[in-house]
Amino acid sequence: MDAPRDVEQALSGESGIVAGRRARLVARLRDLGDETAAWVRLLPPRLDRAARVSRGAVRVLGIYAADGAESTTRAVAELRRSHRPLEIVLGALDEAAPALEHETVLAGLRGRGKFENLNALLAQAPASSASWTIVMDDDVGLPRGFLDRFLFVCERLPLQLAQPALTHTSHVAWRVFRRRRWVVARRTNMVEIGPLTAFSAPVAAELLPFPPLRMGWGLDAHWGALARERGWRLGVVDVTPIRHSRRVTAGTYDRDEAVSELKAFLAERAWIDRKTANSVIETRRFW
Repeated sequence: MDAPRDVEQALSGESGIVAGRRARLVARLRDLGDETAAWVRLLPPRLDRAARVSRGAVRVLGIYAADGAESTTRAVAELRRSHRPLEIVLGALDEAAPALEHETVLAGLRGRGKFENLNALLAQAPASSASWTIVMDDDVGLPRGFLDRFLFVCERLPLQLAQPALTHTSHVAWRVFRRRRWVVARRTNMVEIGPLTAFSAPVAAELLPFPPLRMGWGLDAHWGALARERGWRLGVVDVTPIRHSRRVTAGTYDRDEAVSELKAFLAERAWIDRKTANSVIETRRFW
């Protein structure tokens, strides 16, 4: 019989928090260099032109706290620049924000975990013909033109479960998901549970609603194992990086509780370890 695997290997083993004046300065300079490299290749305008041909519908789900309402409002405004049919379904931990009242279908959700609340949203709007379902946290910063560019690259590769890369100023637990310079996208063995995750329709049909979890740690390691079994293509899109720097990981809940939940969840399930999760299958420099 095989020895039991060390479930700690389902964690990244790194905090990825960008703290301190020097670290933030270096990160900002790296982000500036990445943007410059993209414009040297004229990738943003070329991608805008290419993405105009994509029209698949999108459903966006998200939970926001009172202190995340402003960033969520900005993200929603950016998403609505898309040329795609778009449905946005939000839940509020506290009262619905006035600027988001048309998108907020549930309020007063505080006290339950992220994935419990997301499942409550899904129960409110379970049926969808969307080509993509996106789950978004309330503390992301989206670049202009994000949605059409991001999903065009996902469809072109094609990826079935994907996320955008994160800027160097972002808090990132898994180093593989930081933006790579001169790269459009990479196929990976894992996609994170946040801060923004995109599910193609066939994968959404299998993974949603989520298992009965609160914080959801370890769920992405399990998805990685399922992807290997079922031949799903996972990846990160570097040419459309997002910012995730306002909150640190586990800043609003108990880390030990999240780790305990991970261990219980993965005890009887397949999962990939951190070496596999941080590895890259294929690097694409154009679409």
